[in-house]
Amino acid sequence: MSKKDSLWFKSLRWIQKKLVHTIVVPHDPFDDLNLDPSKPLVYVMKTESVSDIAALSEMTGTLGLPSPYDDLEVNGVSAPRVVCLEGSKPLFGERESAEQYLHCFKRLLSVHKQNAELDIQLVPVSLYWGRTPGKEDDTMRAAVLERQNPTWLRKCLMILFLGRHNFVQFSNAVSLRYMADEHGTDKRIAQKLARVARVHFQRQRKVMTGPQLPKRQALFHALLKSDSITKAIKEEAASKKISETEARAKAMEYLDEVAADYSDSLVRIAERFLTWLWNKLYKGINIKGAEQIRQLHHDGHEIVYVPCHRSHMDYLLISYILYYQGMVPPHIAAGINLNFWPAGPMFRRGGAFFIRRSFRGNKLYTAVFREYLDQLFTKGYSVEYFTEGGRSRTGRLLAPKTGMIAMTLNSVLRGVERPVTLVPVYLGYDHVMEVATYHKELSGKKKKKESVWQVFGAIRKLGNFGQGYVNFGKPITLHNFLNDEVPNWREDIAQDPEQKPTWLTPAVNTLASQVMTNINDAAAVSSVTLTSLVLLASEQNALERSQLEKQLDLYLTLLKELPYTEYTSVPEGSGKDLVSQGLELKKVQIESDALGDIISIDDSIAITMTYYRNNIIHLLVVPSLIAACLLRKERCTRDDVVCVVNDFYPLLQAELFMGIEDPKVYADSILDIFVAQGLVIENGHFEVADDKVNQLLLLSGTIDETMQRYAILFNLLAVKPNMERSELERDSHRLAQRLGALHGITAPEFYDKKLYATLSVKLKELGHLTDSEGCSDIKRIKDRANLLLRSSVRQTIVDSVNAEQKD
Repeated sequence: MSKKDSLWFKSLRWIQKKLVHTIVVPHDPFDDLNLDPSKPLVYVMKTESVSDIAALSEMTGTLGLPSPYDDLEVNGVSAPRVVCLEGSKPLFGERESAEQYLHCFKRLLSVHKQNAELDIQLVPVSLYWGRTPGKEDDTMRAAVLERQNPTWLRKCLMILFLGRHNFVQFSNAVSLRYMADEHGTDKRIAQKLARVARVHFQRQRKVMTGPQLPKRQALFHALLKSDSITKAIKEEAASKKISETEARAKAMEYLDEVAADYSDSLVRIAERFLTWLWNKLYKGINIKGAEQIRQLHHDGHEIVYVPCHRSHMDYLLISYILYYQGMVPPHIAAGINLNFWPAGPMFRRGGAFFIRRSFRGNKLYTAVFREYLDQLFTKGYSVEYFTEGGRSRTGRLLAPKTGMIAMTLNSVLRGVERPVTLVPVYLGYDHVMEVATYHKELSGKKKKKESVWQVFGAIRKLGNFGQGYVNFGKPITLHNFLNDEVPNWREDIAQDPEQKPTWLTPAVNTLASQVMTNINDAAAVSSVTLTSLVLLASEQNALERSQLEKQLDLYLTLLKELPYTEYTSVPEGSGKDLVSQGLELKKVQIESDALGDIISIDDSIAITMTYYRNNIIHLLVVPSLIAACLLRKERCTRDDVVCVVNDFYPLLQAELFMGIEDPKVYADSILDIFVAQGLVIENGHFEVADDKVNQLLLLSGTIDETMQRYAILFNLLAVKPNMERSELERDSHRLAQRLGALHGITAPEFYDKKLYATLSVKLKELGHLTDSEGCSDIKRIKDRANLLLRSSVRQTIVDSVNAEQKD
C-alpha cells in the first residue's frame, strides 16, 4: 500500500476536508489561463507539504485536472506529478537539501530530449492559509516569516484557525518543450527554472497578501517630516498667525481624518458577511478581465482602479471581487459624507480613506492629502477612486472630476519608481437599489444625508436583484501615456520641479476623458439593459412577445458579429431567454389575450428603466442613427450614411464617451450586417425590406431623444450663428423643457443642464461657435438632424426656435 493510501493519511485528509474551505484563483483555470488539457501537466509548488497537496487534490478533482497523487507516465518514465522547490521545514533542525527537487526538473527536461513531440506543462500552484500581510517593524516578525515557512506544528494551527480562508492559485503554464528547445536540458537550465519559480512565488504572495501594513501613528509622524507638509505647516502658521505646534496639530488632525486603518481581521469577517449579502442580493456576479489585472499586479504595477459610480454597493462589490480573484482590496477614496457611525469606522478599517468634496484654498489639507496619496503609491498599495465624483443619477457616465487624476499624475511626475496604471472598471446591476431615490432627486427633492438609518432601511429592502457585472477595461499606464502625450516630460520636470508645466492641465483632461471612454468600452450588456432599450423605443413601451424576442435577437447579432470592443460583454442565449429573465426579475410585465402575449414596462417604472437603458445606449446608438437615416432619406447610399455618421459622431462621442477608432469603417460594417440580416437590400442605394420595417423603426427609436437635442442646438445656431455658449445652453435647455412637455419625453437626461453644457463645449471645439465661417456646416447638420425627426417633433422645434428669436 502506498503512503498516500494508508489509513493514517486518509484519516488526516478526511479531517482536513472538514476543516478547510478552499477558493480557487482563477475560478476557471482553463478559461483564464493558457492550460492545454491535451498535454501532460506537472504542478510546481514552493514547499513540500502534505496538507497543501491534499488541498490541491480536492480542487483538481473538481476542475477536471490530474490528481497530484497520480504519477506522470511519459515514454516509459515515471515522474512525480508535483515538483517542489524545497522540502518541508522540520520542527527542529535544518530542512533537507533542495538537490533532490532540482533532480526532478532535470528528469523532466531530459525526457524532452528523447521525444521531440513531447511538451509537458509546468503549472505553478500557490497555497495561502490566510492572507495576513503583517505589520512593518512588527515585534512578531519571526511569526510572520513562519507563516511562509511553517513547521508541521504551526501548519496544523494554521489549518485549525485559518482553514476556512484557504486559497489555491494556479498560474499560466510554462512549456518545457520551449525551454528545452531554446535553452537546453542540462543542470544549469534546471537551476534557472527553479530560480524563476522562486521569484514567481514571491511576487505571487505579494499580489495575494499585499505589502506590509504600516503602524498608523508611525506613518503619521513620518509624513509630518516630509518636505511638503513641513513647508505647508510653516505657511499655515504664518497665514493664520498661530504657532507651528498648533499648525502641526491641525495637520495631524487632517491625517487622522483622511487615513485608512486597514485591518486584515475585519476584511476576513466582512468576507463572510458579503458572501451572505451577495448570495441574498444577486444570483451571480459576472466578471471579465480579472486575469489581466492580476498579471499587472504580478509585474509590479501600482494599480489605481477607476470605476464608474452607480451605487453605494460599488465600494463593497469591487473589494469583494478583488479579494476572491486573488488580489488585495484597494484603499478607496470615499467622500467624507460616508464617515458616519458605524459605517465610517468600518469602511476605514476596510481600506477607505476619506476625502472632502473640496479643499480649494486649504493648502495644509491639500499638502497632507497629496503626501498621503504619494505614500500609498510608494509603498505599493492599490488605490480606488471614482472619477465621476458622485453616483450617476441617470445611468450615463458623468463628466469626470479631474482632481484625483491630477494628483495621481503629479505623483508620477514627482518620481514614483513603479509603473502606475489606471484600470477602468465598468460596474453594472440588474437592479440598483437607489434608482428610485435618484429620480426623486432629479425631480427636485433634496438629497438625504447618509446615516445609519439609511443603512437599516436598505437592509430591509434586500431581495432578488438578478445579476451583477464587473468588467475590467483597457488599462492606461501613466508613464506610457505621458510619453505619447508629452514626449519631453521628463526633461521639463527636471529643469524646474517646482513649476507646474503648461501641458499638465490639457494632459489631465485628455487622460480623464480616456478613462471614461475605456469604462464605457467595457460595458456589460444584460437582459434588463437590452430589454429596456427595445421597449422604451416603442410607442407605448410595449411589444408583442414574438416581436420583442426577434428585436433582441437582432441586437444580440449586432453586438456579437461586430463587438464594440474586446472588453465588452454580451449575454449568452437568445432573445427568448432575455425576455424570460426580465419577467423573472419583474422588470417587465406580461399580459395575454387570444392573439398572444404582450410584454410591457409598467408606467410607474418607465422612468426608472431609462437608467438601465442609458448604461448601454452608446453600444447601439450608431446602428440606431444608421437605421434612422435608411428609413427617412430616400434612395440612401453608403456615402450618405457615412456623411451623417461623420456629422453626428463627434457629439455622440462627447456625450456618451465613445471610442470608435474609425466611424466610417464601423458604419460600413453595420450596413453589411443589415444587408446580411435582410433588413435592407443594396443595389446602388438601399431599400428597406418591407417585412423588416418594424425592426428598423424600433432600432431607430433609440436615438430619437438624442437627435431631438441636436436638432434644438443646430436650429438655434442656424438662426443665430454668433450665439454665446451660455446663451445657447440656456435657450436649448428651455426648448428641451417645452418639447418634453408637448411630446411626453420623460427621460431625466433630456433636461440635464450639464449635458447641454458638455455639448456646447464640443460645438465650440468643432468651430461651430466661433464665427460665421461655419454657417454652411451648421445649416447642413441642421437639415440632416431635422430630416431624422418625426414631422410633429420637427415642427415643434422649428416653431419654438422662431418664437424664441422673436422674443
